[in-house]
Amino acid sequence: SSSSDPLVSHGRHFGRTVFALCNYPSLLTNGILRLEQMEDTSLENFSAEERREHRVFEQLLDSYPGLLERLKNGSEEEILHVGELIGKGAAGARGDDTKTLKSAILDWISPKGEAIQPPLHRNSKIDRGFNHELTGSLLCPAGLDWNDSQIKENLRSGEMLVCGDQWPIFLYAHQTYDPEDPWCGLLRSRLLAYKHVFTSPSSVDREPKATRSGNARLHGMTSVTVASIAYIATQVRFALTSSSVFSRTDTATDSETFYHSLLDLLEDTDESKEVNELLIWWNRQVFPASSAAKRTITANSALSKIRQKRLALKQTSNTIVSS
Repeated sequence: SSSSDPLVSHGRHFGRTVFALCNYPSLLTNGILRLEQMEDTSLENFSAEERREHRVFEQLLDSYPGLLERLKNGSEEEILHVGELIGKGAAGARGDDTKTLKSAILDWISPKGEAIQPPLHRNSKIDRGFNHELTGSLLCPAGLDWNDSQIKENLRSGEMLVCGDQWPIFLYAHQTYDPEDPWCGLLRSRLLAYKHVFTSPSSVDREPKATRSGNARLHGMTSVTVASIAYIATQVRFALTSSSVFSRTDTATDSETFYHSLLDLLEDTDESKEVNELLIWWNRQVFPASSAAKRTITANSALSKIRQKRLALKQTSNTIVSS
């Protein structure tokens, strides 16, 4: 059956970790056409959107051995079929995560030792979003004051529309946003329960059960990707809203704009210092054993002294060569 096709399993992981909201049949069709065009022109001549799509296409080819040959030798129907299988996996994983987070999110946002008041239902989302004091305070865009009764009323009535690129305060550690330092605490919120999706739901608050292989282990994943952080943020944001069906084109939650706006920041080379620090922080939370190699070297240690000396020697020899 097509659901047991390895491409479906691959699509599940690829959607979570590389690119979630995507029409895979057209990604493949456009990618093959672009490869032909690139024999005569470089990728730089394409639009920014096409370049991003092509990067995703290349990551897909790199992550699945034999896929390029299959696409090059296949008919148009075969290419569409492969795209549909990958898309089926990505959509299936997204649906599964949406379903489990719908209930789990209530446990994470409950005040310690207290029940949510008024109660929120696990199976119905109608009371969530700006309709409820707790979910509203978490979804309130950073920089707006939820305690301002006029702002609260405008958000509830829909008079103030929130676009996908107006990031909610829950993305920040301790729900604290500093307009003078907007990177501070961004995407370090405890509500971004990465482990729920990638290691196993039981490991959000404690060590993973040894008997259960999480999605990360199943796919040989040993470090956090920027797209996986954006994916978790998109899923948690959706879980807090009152929308019942996750849809790429849903303008009420504007999930696609939200996801892409986070990716735009996280993939921006000008932001690489902050992004690398963020990835190290996440790797320490999720993959502590494998992040040791990525840790910053302890100041004044023997290793740091060796590195400093090597760097100084390199710079000296470079200066001699260039003069």
